[in-house]
Amino acid sequence: MNRMEKSIDLLLENYDAYGMVNHSNSINLPGRESIENIVRGLEELLFPGFLENLRVSEQLRKITTEKVKHLSRQMIEEVEKSLAFSATLGVLNCGHEGCNAVAALVVDDFFEELPNIRIILAKDLEAAVRGDPAAMSADEVILSYPGFQAISLHRVAHFFWTRQVPLIPRMMSELVHSRTGIDIHPGAQIGEYFFIDHGTGVVIGETTVIGKNVKLYQGVTLGALSVKKEESGNKRHPTIEDDVTIYANATILGGETVIGRGSVIGGSVWITQSVPPESKIYLKDGQK
Repeated sequence: MNRMEKSIDLLLENYDAYGMVNHSNSINLPGRESIENIVRGLEELLFPGFLENLRVSEQLRKITTEKVKHLSRQMIEEVEKSLAFSATLGVLNCGHEGCNAVAALVVDDFFEELPNIRIILAKDLEAAVRGDPAAMSADEVILSYPGFQAISLHRVAHFFWTRQVPLIPRMMSELVHSRTGIDIHPGAQIGEYFFIDHGTGVVIGETTVIGKNVKLYQGVTLGALSVKKEESGNKRHPTIEDDVTIYANATILGGETVIGRGSVIGGSVWITQSVPPESKIYLKDGQK
């Protein structure tokens, strides 16, 4: 046996011993490439003509119909894999009709909800244009703002999270995280007119609740205090009420922490307890 063959044998033994192989237990998990293709297709549906190098005005119905049908087939296949995975863990019971039927229902619900998602995104877009003096147009925001890209895909991922579809929402959120540097857990609840300016390094945890008309700057963390694994079902991340602005590199931690309506949180502060409405929290000169 040469060295290469021995290496292959050892690698196969490692697969048996340690797993980390798709197709395990006859369940094929969603593929990253498939989810990337779905995300690309969804972005084209959300913002027709912005990603593709083509004119869509005269054939919009035809193009939209073809994309919806194609994406629907892709999504049902990947959602079915995710639900089947959940069923093997005993988390989900797909019922007598099987996971394919449940997946088809979830995907139908999604496309029914997609126009409402676009309505909310139109409000987020308005907040971006209004909130950034450097934004010359709504088109510029759609084409180039990482914060808007992140919230757009978050609203899609959050839908699947609310339908208890495993794996896919996290795959979507991590895809946009890798693109933008903005890490939003798909479980986070985020109100309309939401804007992230610049955005790099923003982290928003799973049980965060954000109200309407909230603006974040780069480096903001809405995170959890250290908790035990068994407490994962509890609210661990803060609540941000309406009309709050949080400046760069602020860190706000804890499930019981509430930032009151209309507050302004200055840059680089560290908050682990609630602040009342209309508060202004900032570091004093010379304070570390």
